[in-house]
Amino acid sequence: QVQLVESGGGLVQTGGSLRLSCAASGLILRNYCMGWFRQAPGKEREFLAAISWSGDTTSYKDSVKGRFTISRDNAKNTVYLQMNSLKPDDTAVYYCAADFNKRGVALGADEYEYWGQGTQVTVSS
Repeated sequence: QVQLVESGGGLVQTGGSLRLSCAASGLILRNYCMGWFRQAPGKEREFLAAISWSGDTTSYKDSVKGRFTISRDNAKNTVYLQMNSLKPDDTAVYYCAADFNKRGVALGADEYEYWGQGTQVTVSS
């Protein structure tokens, strides 16, 4: 049974930082491209960042480039999202996802087979 469990969310002030973790079980993480998405109330789920199975290739949504960094530790079956300079607009539920893909990075939500349950990030002004 595949499980992706996000952690590290919480309440932070504008300009603050958070590091999200996504612990995977039931799969071999090195076979998967991993992505982070978020969904704010009343809005569609949006792509934030993705990292290839090896970590050599990453891709980011324009609005988070330079603020967010995706990384992975295949030995620990864990993916991370370091978020700096947080803004109130970053408030959302954050999800990690796994795509069985050793070719590159996946940018669309429909390309991902497995999803975590999400972790809430709230940025106060």
